[in-house]
Amino acid sequence: MTLVALRDAVRTDPGRGEQASLRTWLRLLACTNLVEREVRGRLRDKFDTTLPRFDVLAQLDAVSREADSHLTMSELSRRLMVTNGNLTALIERLVQEGLVNREPAPGDKRTQIVRLTNSGKRAFDAMTPEHQRWIDDLFGGLSSSERRHLFELLGKLRSSVQTSIGEERAR
Repeated sequence: MTLVALRDAVRTDPGRGEQASLRTWLRLLACTNLVEREVRGRLRDKFDTTLPRFDVLAQLDAVSREADSHLTMSELSRRLMVTNGNLTALIERLVQEGLVNREPAPGDKRTQIVRLTNSGKRAFDAMTPEHQRWIDDLFGGLSSSERRHLFELLGKLRSSVQTSIGEERAR
């Protein structure tokens, strides 16, 4: 099946077997790309920021509410699923803008600790209500029960993928 035929097939019936899995994956990817593209555009237009910057602030905000309110660069890169190299330049810009602090860890000068500043917290807090409204709007075609069901199914899919990855690595 050609990619064009497969793309068109995704718009209708998932079919059976492996093709159903592939079609479902392509639909999930298409939805992810559509939502991400829209959120990126809205963040740029409304707040003159990028999705990676928003994601960094979100991670640091979430951690700021925990007892140990900081992340190392390595922990942050793991949470964001990006390399330390990709994260370093972004963090440097956020430090220069006063949105985050970066300092060496006590006892290990090679490890950098990153924290949200008060200014970073205010900036993130200004974006979150809008971001929530955007996501609610984009998911507006689904009922509350459909959203819950989709959430449950995606959790089940994640578990399945993690199990499959574990079994593949064990081979």
